[in-house]
Amino acid sequence: MSAFKEFPIRWGMVIDIDKCTGCGACTVACNKENNIAPQDNQLERIAGKGFPTRFKKMEWLTVYELTNGKEGSDNDIAYLPRPCMQCGKPSCVSVCPATATDKNENGGIVSQIYPRCFGCRYCMASCPYHARVFNWDQPVFPEGMEKQLTPNASVRSRGVVEKCNFCHHRWMYAKDAARAAGEDPNKLPEDAYIPACAEACPSGAITFGDVKNPEHKVYELIRSPYTFRLLERLGTDPQVYYMSKREWVRRQGDNYLENEVGPVVQGNGGQHG
Repeated sequence: MSAFKEFPIRWGMVIDIDKCTGCGACTVACNKENNIAPQDNQLERIAGKGFPTRFKKMEWLTVYELTNGKEGSDNDIAYLPRPCMQCGKPSCVSVCPATATDKNENGGIVSQIYPRCFGCRYCMASCPYHARVFNWDQPVFPEGMEKQLTPNASVRSRGVVEKCNFCHHRWMYAKDAARAAGEDPNKLPEDAYIPACAEACPSGAITFGDVKNPEHKVYELIRSPYTFRLLERLGTDPQVYYMSKREWVRRQGDNYLENEVGPVVQGNGGQHG
């Protein structure tokens, strides 16, 4: 296993929890852009049974509701969208026996190579963010919906693990467009490549860009005193940042267990070798 590598580009996002209304537009846009089939075929229609327990809803981006646990007028809630964290030191990569997931050296996105995946789900077990889902069924689309599928995103077969990839196909398109225009594909302007979730957010809660590029807004946002990341003590170096001026929200990001002392430090990893 080789040591962690630094990348010239590191795509990341900042999600402003104080702006998020929990509307779910990001999830809908993600599902549509990445050809995630509706899950009605998994629903047992006998009254009272609902979803079979073995199924997990197929979403690459899930919105969670948070609460401060207080009652009455002191109660406060927040919404936390959770895509793949695109970790700098991803635990999922080092455990995959099929090299079906890897750290993209040009952009730092954690890839998922579906033809290699045989569904062992080791990556799901190792991901501390529960950002991966297993595809239990063949994709079934309502009649006519197949005409609206995104042509540049593959439709996955049954038996593989899926996850958010920051709409990687959009990045490939943006790079090709830059080359055609005689521009540097590794120095894209901020609006040249935007994932579907950020594009669809009606409240502007999701900001996307190269966290290493001073010309991109995320470069400034990640340096805000109100910015935090989930479970930083694990040493995974997530590239999804959150922002909130509410202290109780920021404390949710890295809660310690009772009597837990000091950080948990992950060793080198994140690369096959």
